[in-house]
Amino acid sequence: MVRAWFMDDSSEDQRQPHMTDPPQFVSLDDLKKLGVLYFEIDSDPKKAEEQVNKIRKDRGYTYQDMITCSKDKLPNYEEKLKVFFEEHLHTDEEIRYITEGSGYFDVRDKNDKWIRIELVPNDLLILPAGIYHRFTLDDKNYIQAHRFFVGEPVWTPHNRPADDMEARQSYVKNFPVSG
Repeated sequence: MVRAWFMDDSSEDQRQPHMTDPPQFVSLDDLKKLGVLYFEIDSDPKKAEEQVNKIRKDRGYTYQDMITCSKDKLPNYEEKLKVFFEEHLHTDEEIRYITEGSGYFDVRDKNDKWIRIELVPNDLLILPAGIYHRFTLDDKNYIQAHRFFVGEPVWTPHNRPADDMEARQSYVKNFPVSG
């Protein structure tokens, strides 16, 4: 089951949890208000396949692949992790279904504060197009995830600031960032 919390302001190792003290947890309802959707996928392989196929069908995801982030599996590992951790947005949804390992997606709340979302096996997370976010591994340095796309995959990150992009403007309109 996913956990999310507001992050502290520390610049120490990005792979640490970075919880505030005391922790300020964020509910799934609050994530949903930001357009972030979460699905807990069953651990039974047959039920998991049924759940994932239904989500894919309902949301029109026609393409999928798998990514493994680890030193021995991801070419240019250190450089890729730096790119993933740069604050950016995409013009399409970003969908990840975690099958092994763990990591963090960070998203901005309506007051521009970072919320860290911890992902572990059986978590499926959908980030809306236009949301500023970033990704990092945790201290285990390993994650494997299915990625889903509508049509041909687009992996282009648009680093912040990208407020003039149509995807960002649409996000702000659909999920107002003030108040």
